[in-house]
Amino acid sequence: MSNSFGLPMFRGLSGYRVAWLRGDISAGLSIAAVGLPSAIAYPAIAGLPPETGIYASIAAPLAYAVFGDSRRLIVGPDAATMTVLAAAITAIAAAMPASAGVDRVGIAAALAIGVGVLCLAARVMRLGVLATFLSRPILVGFFAGISVSILIGQIGRFTGVRIEADGLLAPLIELVQKRALIHWPTVALALAMFAVLQAARALRFPVPGPVVVVAAAVAMSALFDFKGRGIAVVGDIPTGFPTLSLPPLASLPIDGLLLGAASVFLVSFGSGIVAARSFGARIGEDVDANRELAGLGSVNIASGLFGAFPVSFSDSRTAINLSVGGRSQLAGVVSALALIATLLFLNDALRILPVAALAAILAAAAISLIDMAELKQIWRINRVEFVFALITMWGAISMGVLNGVVIAIAATLVYLLRNMMYPRDAFLGRIPGSDGFYKLHRRAEAQAVPGLVVWMLEGSLLFFNTDYVHDRLRAIILELPQGTRWFILDASAITQMDSTATAMIDEVRQELRDQDVQIGLVEVHAEARILLERAGVIDRIGTDRVFDDLEDVLQAFRVHEIESRQPLEASVNPRR
Repeated sequence: MSNSFGLPMFRGLSGYRVAWLRGDISAGLSIAAVGLPSAIAYPAIAGLPPETGIYASIAAPLAYAVFGDSRRLIVGPDAATMTVLAAAITAIAAAMPASAGVDRVGIAAALAIGVGVLCLAARVMRLGVLATFLSRPILVGFFAGISVSILIGQIGRFTGVRIEADGLLAPLIELVQKRALIHWPTVALALAMFAVLQAARALRFPVPGPVVVVAAAVAMSALFDFKGRGIAVVGDIPTGFPTLSLPPLASLPIDGLLLGAASVFLVSFGSGIVAARSFGARIGEDVDANRELAGLGSVNIASGLFGAFPVSFSDSRTAINLSVGGRSQLAGVVSALALIATLLFLNDALRILPVAALAAILAAAAISLIDMAELKQIWRINRVEFVFALITMWGAISMGVLNGVVIAIAATLVYLLRNMMYPRDAFLGRIPGSDGFYKLHRRAEAQAVPGLVVWMLEGSLLFFNTDYVHDRLRAIILELPQGTRWFILDASAITQMDSTATAMIDEVRQELRDQDVQIGLVEVHAEARILLERAGVIDRIGTDRVFDDLEDVLQAFRVHEIESRQPLEASVNPRR
């Protein structure tokens, strides 16, 4: 079912069966239980009050149930998106006049709407390919970098010391300078809760670690009066569901808002689709990035309108949904209703939750973002990609998360250009007794055809790599075997060509002609052939030297050899 704008509606609930109800309710309650700790903890990364995380965890699943494409993927706050959001809010706040006052919640809500609009615009333009713009190695490096940023950001909550410095080393230096202010009971509580989280994960405890930590921390806070002992607690949380309202868009700098929304969109959508596709592959469900853009766009707009922040696909909530047996988006709806009930009836418990417990949850989440196994795998497979992963990690740590996004994009472009600037090439030959042509460097038994050189270029031929290709061809021309009469460029693997490339091919034609060698082309793609024809290169080469396949080349060359020998024989043995 779709509306007039092409947005999917209720696909996650289509074909619902009553038999799924029990599993969906159980899954929804489990999602709420697991999601509540992160919903309260994650806003702290961006300096937002804890209730905004609950609002996001309510509005997002409800909107995705209406507009989402997947039955079983669950949306919600995630640490990576929150870290980029924190940097975006800081940049926007810095650009605002001091007299205006900084409403971080309003900025976060505006960014959520901005992300949603970008998602919908990308959906209209079918830009789901943006999900793969940041390669896996670069994402792994970027997440490792922001995980360090999250860990540094928890120093104040772990120690009870107000840390004002930013960056990597400055907060540590400030902590050393203020070491006399460290609140050791807070440190002990935070370390204990962190140890519980690690133990629950290592022992695969049936109850998720964050749930255990929140329950234990609230119980201890009630028993030992943590607030009275100087341990910071969450404090008052508004009761009830938030009201629908527009954030103060007019008072925010448009350029900063657009840049921040674009950064959050790229990271949250890119990483979210990676997670979504991995879960989709596990359950045999195709994830269409273009269709998911509509769902995520609607989700983020809803989150912003209800005073929350940008969200994405949540790996922890989706994993719980799958493990408990959720079958449709009703599980997400149940989780939202459970969180509404929590706001209404468990507000007093949330009020005394120690901030140190939330810091432990954030620290554990940050460590889980560092995928050491994947980094080792990248190192084994491709050292160049590993270097790019380290570059993006360094960018996020040393230059800030928002600049880290720019560095990640720049690293992606450099990586792509590097691969395209130096295309591979190969010489082709025949295997005696076999049909077809084979790469000489791969098949030892393959042999070049005497007098015929067939050279394949593997990659696009565009303005930025024509100099390299031209230099490579010049080196080949200087080393052509004696007696070479034809040089055939196999263009079957040349996917793109531009006017600079056509001019280069024409120069090579002339250079070969000076060596008394004729150039030919084979398997030229239609678009490239049109360019070559418009440039007049085809006419100068000769249409009889442009072939459909290599077998045609071989046949034409043999005919040419026979015809070129006949005049010679006639001159040596003239008829009497």
